[in-house]
Amino acid sequence: MAILPIYTYDAAVLRAKTEDVQAPDQEIIELVMNMFETMNKAKGIGLAANQVGIGKSIFVVDIGEEDEDGEGRSNPLVFINPQIIEVWGDDVSFEEGCLSVPNVREDVIRPESLVVKYRDLNFEEQEMEADDLLARVIQHEYDHLEGIFFTDYLKGLKKRLLKPTLRKIMKGEVDADYKLAKGILEPA
Repeated sequence: MAILPIYTYDAAVLRAKTEDVQAPDQEIIELVMNMFETMNKAKGIGLAANQVGIGKSIFVVDIGEEDEDGEGRSNPLVFINPQIIEVWGDDVSFEEGCLSVPNVREDVIRPESLVVKYRDLNFEEQEMEADDLLARVIQHEYDHLEGIFFTDYLKGLKKRLLKPTLRKIMKGEVDADYKLAKGILEPA
């Protein structure tokens, strides 16, 4: 498995809507395995394919617990061609971060529960009800597939205060504890 570079805020591939996967071939299976490896190495809990430069409608999630060695994740999920078909519950504010926006965390309001339809790695259709953290991560990663960042939900003073930091990210003036992609990748 390989650690893939993660594209940052300015990459065009992150603002383009992703394409559906027609069938999972060996290339897609390898991509998913590499995405899990990359996400775990970066200590993330979700990663969309376009964050590693691939404009396909895939994201991976693992909100399982880690031990002090960073091992022990226990709930890996693969979402291919996902569609959020229903959201409900209270709108909950929760601090979010993103591997493509290093070192930035902000409160984002999202519905607390959802139903998502998707295909698994065997390309079998699935439907899942999720709430709390899992629902939030699914919404965050689904947004990536639609070309939306969590920062797009910020308004007013919060958004204005974040602009200098986003400019630094766009200029490559940011460090992370994981591999970042160099340059801007246009969508395929």
